Amino acid sequence: MSSSPRSEPNASALKAFQNYLRFELGLAENTIAAYTHHVRNFLEFLAAQEGPAVELGRVTSEQVQRFLELLSELGLSAASQANYAAALRAFFRLLMLEGLCHDDPTELLHLPRYRRPLPEVLSYAEVERLLEQPDTSLPLGVRDRAILELLYSCGLRVSELCALRLADLFRTEELLRVRGKGSKERLVPIGKPALQWLERYLQEVRPLLARPQSRDILFLNARGGQLSRMSVWKLVRHAAERAGIERRIHPHTLRHSFATHLLEGGADLRAVQEMLGHASITTTQIYTHVDRLYVQEVYRTFHPRAECCQRSS
Repeated sequence: MSSSPRSEPNASALKAFQNYLRFELGLAENTIAAYTHHVRNFLEFLAAQEGPAVELGRVTSEQVQRFLELLSELGLSAASQANYAAALRAFFRLLMLEGLCHDDPTELLHLPRYRRPLPEVLSYAEVERLLEQPDTSLPLGVRDRAILELLYSCGLRVSELCALRLADLFRTEELLRVRGKGSKERLVPIGKPALQWLERYLQEVRPLLARPQSRDILFLNARGGQLSRMSVWKLVRHAAERAGIERRIHPHTLRHSFATHLLEGGADLRAVQEMLGHASITTTQIYTHVDRLYVQEVYRTFHPRAECCQRSS
């Protein structure tokens, strides 16, 4: 499928998609290029059907399925089809996050089975080293420590962290309100170390950074504005480098590590799904909701940094 002129809205969506892959998911440049190519091919497929003014918010699951069937007819392998599907899922996930799409047309895709590689996960010792890297004698170091602690403590997506407001923190209940994909809200327990660093940031640092335009944004940059995804991505990468972690680490690595450490410790899968804000993968279930008190109990029992005294293994 050859490249053709595209309308500005779709060109802007592709640029936002590249930034999402790079700064939120931390994907390699060759993967970003491949995913962009796949999505561009899909948009050109839509333009051939519907005309050049493709409305991304009105794409249907039938259109996505027909595109993937075309790839199969063209002789693409199951692995290549899965790669295309992964690109489209990531693209529409971004559109859902940005409020540009209300229904995900990739949710119920039917594809040949293909085993995906396991996500990168840090050991608990590596997490501890990474968390200790910010220079907490400096105001921004305290902020950065609070950010790293919260990413791992709550398994947040970087976009969720950047969108947090002061009113989303419930100190007494040790809970955080998180707005995830599709503007769906969930309550996630916070470990005591993360709460302590948040308290220090709120008491000592945020008042120094706040400006009239800061409003109720929780984490502020040095100019009093909202932190960008790129800033958080750089923070995690630099902390990993200083910690001597040579693998490619990004904010989503802490989310993967959060889930893996809970499950390895014996936590119930349903509770971990609830904390992550994940929808059920099966076609017969929509969402798995469990009791909030039960989720908090699972968290306190199995998260390595739920309490002040953490295990060192």
